[in-house]
Amino acid sequence: MKVTGLEKERVCDFVAYCKKHRKELDDSYLYDSDLEEFEVTLENPTYVLINEQEEIIGAASFVLDDYHKRGKRARFRIFHSEMENIQFYQEMLQALLTHTTDLEKIFIFIPVTNKKLIEMIEGLKFSVERFSFLLVREDLEVPHVHLPDGYELRAFRPGEDEENWRQVRNAAFATLKGSETPITIEGVAELLTHQDYLEGGMMLLFHQGNPVGVIRGADDEYEDAPIMNIGPVAILPAYQGSGLGRILLRAALEFAKESGYRRTILSVNGENERAKALYIQEGFKQVEAVACYHYFV
Repeated sequence: MKVTGLEKERVCDFVAYCKKHRKELDDSYLYDSDLEEFEVTLENPTYVLINEQEEIIGAASFVLDDYHKRGKRARFRIFHSEMENIQFYQEMLQALLTHTTDLEKIFIFIPVTNKKLIEMIEGLKFSVERFSFLLVREDLEVPHVHLPDGYELRAFRPGEDEENWRQVRNAAFATLKGSETPITIEGVAELLTHQDYLEGGMMLLFHQGNPVGVIRGADDEYEDAPIMNIGPVAILPAYQGSGLGRILLRAALEFAKESGYRRTILSVNGENERAKALYIQEGFKQVEAVACYHYFV
């Protein structure tokens, strides 16, 4: 057995390995669209575990894009071995740690049902940072959206609303675990070019002409069927607790229905109990729970 850097000639084998095992893992960066575009670059440091037959039987890869680097952290795309031996995980981890100069920590999301991977991760001295829950809403009726006086809800206007979106999102998530790193105007603009982008799915809420809330609906897939992913749902701190989050959520649900989606999906941090309670009140049900483990480098 040996751990080696992924070579360009074996990217197809790596992609096949990811597809084979992604249902056991957090698949946030293992969708077909992500894997189709995967390349061996500085943003995607990747190592594989090879057996005597030169087959890939393990893989470890970071997502190290501009957003994560600005937050001084790296997220695992995949960390998995078909051989349940902590030594192999240790060797892959050590290889990846050579790419963590100037970083403070690395982190990974693991479904709480994957006890074997959790055992390996904890054996490597990772610790739980937080929990996150995945919620799904079936094809239910959507309550009417009623805006209070002085408020306006409209679709994102490319070339005009990037700064409005950035300000609201960053202020709303400044203390939210995992989302503290502010996004840039360029990062907002990139949302318009993602394969999951839906025309009209990005909306802003204004109060007397000032932006106070944002929400995004994006194309996604869950259990091999189309679904609309909702997020972020962000309200300026000064406006939180006044029912505006419910208004934004219902607007997104209405957009999903108009766009032909029968189901919607979103995720929420475990400590954000108020948001989770809102989603459940609006018809969402918890379908998965994942633990975020981090490791300080």
